[in-house]
Amino acid sequence: MARRTKAEAEATREALLDAAEEVFFDNGVARTSLEQIARHAGMTRGALYWHFKNKADLFMALIERVRMPFEELVDTLHHPHLLDDPLEALRVAFDNGFIRLEQPSSHRVHAILLHRCEFFSDINPLEMQDRLAEECHVEICQQLRRAHELGQLRDDLSPETAARMLQATLGGLFHDWLRGPERYSIRERGEELLGSLLHMMRR
Repeated sequence: MARRTKAEAEATREALLDAAEEVFFDNGVARTSLEQIARHAGMTRGALYWHFKNKADLFMALIERVRMPFEELVDTLHHPHLLDDPLEALRVAFDNGFIRLEQPSSHRVHAILLHRCEFFSDINPLEMQDRLAEECHVEICQQLRRAHELGQLRDDLSPETAARMLQATLGGLFHDWLRGPERYSIRERGEELLGSLLHMMRR
């Protein structure tokens, strides 16, 4: 019985997160109340407060539920089969991140974070974006330094400059796609742009 109760509680929590994702995406975070989310999920505010202490807590749980492209990137970069070719590891990592971004839930949550979340409570969306960007930059730099050590990076390009070029391209593509994801596949466009850029960086 306890196991079933735990499963039911988890199902309730997931249903509330699903509802929050939909309502945040439609209305924006600041203009959405917890009562609206509970009503959208077909539950009471009491059920919502049982799982989340406030809107900021709910928002953070929503962000954490979606696997960030950065995490996908880190897993791929550390794959044993790609250790001898850091530039190829970056290409595969970016492609895996684009695949994940095209999943509906991942797309909605990233759109919420970038375009539908204002400052509120103890949530600073710009700070969160800066942290993710910095973590991504560190990993990319490490790979490019390794490519430089292996003689794979062209001589007139420093790892730091190459990392900034890649991150600027990634950021521009990401923001442009989120404004109108129906216009093109970010995976196809990303493969074209990032693949070409990495090819030009190779010695």
